[in-house]
Amino acid sequence: MPRPLLLIALLLLAAPPVAAQDPPRYTERVEVARVLVDVRAMDRGEPLLGLTTDNFEVKVDGRAARVESVQWVAGALAATDENRDPLERFLQGSAPPTAEGRLVVFLFQKSLESTRIAGFMRMLLDLRPFLDAFTPHDRLAVVSFDSRLRLWLDFTSDMDRAREVLARNLLFDGRPPEPAGESPSLFEALGHDRASRTYSIESALQLLAAGLKPLPGAKSVVLVGHGFGRFGPGGVAMENNYDEAREALQDARASVFCLDVTTADYHSLEAGLQIVAEDTGGFFERTHIFGQLALQRLGAALAGHYVLIVEKPEGKPGRHRLDVRLKGRSGTVLARNSFVD
Repeated sequence: MPRPLLLIALLLLAAPPVAAQDPPRYTERVEVARVLVDVRAMDRGEPLLGLTTDNFEVKVDGRAARVESVQWVAGALAATDENRDPLERFLQGSAPPTAEGRLVVFLFQKSLESTRIAGFMRMLLDLRPFLDAFTPHDRLAVVSFDSRLRLWLDFTSDMDRAREVLARNLLFDGRPPEPAGESPSLFEALGHDRASRTYSIESALQLLAAGLKPLPGAKSVVLVGHGFGRFGPGGVAMENNYDEAREALQDARASVFCLDVTTADYHSLEAGLQIVAEDTGGFFERTHIFGQLALQRLGAALAGHYVLIVEKPEGKPGRHRLDVRLKGRSGTVLARNSFVD
């Protein structure tokens, strides 16, 4: 063999072997959608404490959904980065948020009709001692609706001021007082120009929900009134863009607790109160006979709630039915009945 060819052969033999390339690897990644659900659980007029993931059964569109996390919250979340949305914190593996009191709005639906005014005034009296259970960390707002929405008291911890509003302003003052300027606030969202365009209780609820949405945590709306909807041959029909109001309340995490002041065992407009309560995770109570029992139940519901992180079954985006029940414990569960993704 000629010397140049021999040299090339020796160099090839000395070179390190080329490693065979491994075939490309593919990993399957499944994105799991999660839903945050605020749940109130009560039994015999008291909140149920100590519940875990094993105590809740959740279905989405009739299909079982796994409850990944359960957390008891005794108030609304503070508006800080450390206490941001619980679902966001769960996904990032952060610690549970702390509580900084409750956010509660009293919405009074005013009417001078004879079957309503007596019950309305009675609730104004009974609610004053009810405020004794509020703590300095809680924030209370008072609004009313007759022909338009009026903000009488922006969020405040001053319960003496709240009692004054219930005792005098709602019935006798024609002009709401100026806002106190505390934070959080509903004043910007419920300013005069916007609130003056609310011609129905449904639009009032939608505007109120828009003001509550930016505030952190779950909120409670106590609707003291006589109802809404239209009674016809097929029953009560919800109107005045109720669907938009429902979605806005659910999106704002606002549960509506309805106290019917009508002096009657039954009337057609109560269906509207029942529907909005069921849709948002609140309840409906008549007050013309056992008003104090209704307030006791309200106190139990406002005492705190559970935040559930639920794994959503696969499916198309849109509106989904939501069903939450207790397992291994007796009691009543209050949660919104649908959500939109």
